Amino acid sequence: MPHMASFGHIAVGMAAGRFYMGPSAPWRDRIDAMVRLSVLSLLPDLDAVGFLFGVPYGAPFGHRGASHALFSALVLGAFAAAVVAHADGRWRRALVVASVVAASHGLLDALTDGGHGIALLWPFDARRIFAPWRPIPVAPIGAGMFSARGRHVVLWEVAVFLPLWVYALTPRRSAPPTC
Repeated sequence: MPHMASFGHIAVGMAAGRFYMGPSAPWRDRIDAMVRLSVLSLLPDLDAVGFLFGVPYGAPFGHRGASHALFSALVLGAFAAAVVAHADGRWRRALVVASVVAASHGLLDALTDGGHGIALLWPFDARRIFAPWRPIPVAPIGAGMFSARGRHVVLWEVAVFLPLWVYALTPRRSAPPTC
């Protein structure tokens, strides 16, 4: 079961949360948005539960299948936007940000160097595809994450996604005092 180490997926959600809330939002509200969008960025990997029920990797609802599709990202984004819009009324902004965050999962996984591809175009095309450029190393599973390969993958993801982490976690600058 190939996958990213998830630091990249979380970094996307964190940065999107800060962006969504804007620079004037209270820190607590930004943290809340960062956590919620990070969870959204990880949701497509819930398809791994299918292994427990005998769903084959290459099946349409197997790992990296339908849940990783752009169509599914739009559905997840619409659901998330409906929940958020109820609270703050920014439905279109929430739809775009949540859909992009959800879509980023499949798109990032398509950049990995292992597995059988991603069903990005499901339900219109169930074929698994990869991006032409595949720079992201696939993480080992379970205890394998504590191996030399696991450490390499974690350090690679932390380094590559560091700009998103810095953007998400750097405190906003306060406005200069006016005279």
